[in-house]
Amino acid sequence: MRKNSNKAAKVNEDVFRTLSLILHDEVKDPRVDPMKVSLTDVDVATDLKTAKCYISVLGDEAEKQNALKGLKNSQGFIRHELARRLNLRNTPELSFFLDNSIEYGAKMNKLIDSLNISHEDGPAENTED
Repeated sequence: MRKNSNKAAKVNEDVFRTLSLILHDEVKDPRVDPMKVSLTDVDVATDLKTAKCYISVLGDEAEKQNALKGLKNSQGFIRHELARRLNLRNTPELSFFLDNSIEYGAKMNKLIDSLNISHEDGPAENTED
């Protein structure tokens, strides 16, 4: 199966959708707050043996690490639920990673906005040349 085949894309989409529901509705670990933890991306290997799951967590670094610990602790349950809900030849072994792209994007937006504000408030151009 090619990396960019339609089947691989469909499997990624199905796993992403199902994992999102499981994380939101089924995981009971208090460290995994469904209001603060969200799944941003899933990358399932072509052989369906492994899946990299990227999560975003609202909060400070301690909350992020606690959420990762909670997910790793619930990994067996999440995988069992995924196998129960999806009919795959192999249920992938899940690995969770923090995704800071949303925070990075927000930081870049703030920097751009501050540059725009300072440019508008800056000194007028010198036209005496």
